Amino acid sequence: MDLAPVLRAEALKVLTLRSLCGALLALFAATTAFSALAGVSDTSAPEFDPLFTALSGVMPGQIAAIAFGAVVVSSEYQGNGIRLTLAAVPQRGRWFAAKLAVVAVPALGVGLVTALAALFAARAGLGAAAGGLTAGEQIRGVVGCGIYLMLMALFAAGLTALFRSGVATLSTLVPFILVVSFVIGDAAGTVADFLPDRAGQTVLHQTYEGALGPWTGLAVTALWTAAALLAGFWRLRSRDA
Repeated sequence: MDLAPVLRAEALKVLTLRSLCGALLALFAATTAFSALAGVSDTSAPEFDPLFTALSGVMPGQIAAIAFGAVVVSSEYQGNGIRLTLAAVPQRGRWFAAKLAVVAVPALGVGLVTALAALFAARAGLGAAAGGLTAGEQIRGVVGCGIYLMLMALFAAGLTALFRSGVATLSTLVPFILVVSFVIGDAAGTVADFLPDRAGQTVLHQTYEGALGPWTGLAVTALWTAAALLAGFWRLRSRDA
């Protein structure tokens, strides 16, 4: 079977699952709302970073991106649906590529729109405090934020294929990002800069310190994502449906 009909079939699955559309809507709503709230926060702190403040809504919003990636894959394992899917598309690599495409494209598109909306919402509250941001920094932040959200959705998709369970992925990844990453970051210093979430979030800062810059940080997150996807594909190829 050619890739095009497989892509159409997988895209139709995403469009017909309300929970997936709801996850993307939650990504937009949560990120924009929290960024708008951050825009009216105290800007007198010495470490104040206007770009990160404007895009800080991505911290809670990324949970929705992770949920989207996990549910797109985990829906195949409910009711043994994976057996029907692989019976229709025996080429597992082709099916997995199509599945990842319908995760990546919506996550990137919604991520870019969300980042732009969050930036405008926060800037309205920040006022003159955001005056030092250049156009290049804002474009980098918006584009980088969209790419980061896409990578986190794909990271979750890869882990879900590995675990064959969306619950296991969310139970592992969400606490890691919300709790463990901060604890390790405080204790491990520079090593924590290479964690998948902290590395990618470097692109959200106007100024940054440490071993990674904005694009090298995203590259580290991309490597984590690639490792998760390869592990998920190995599990898909090595185990019966």
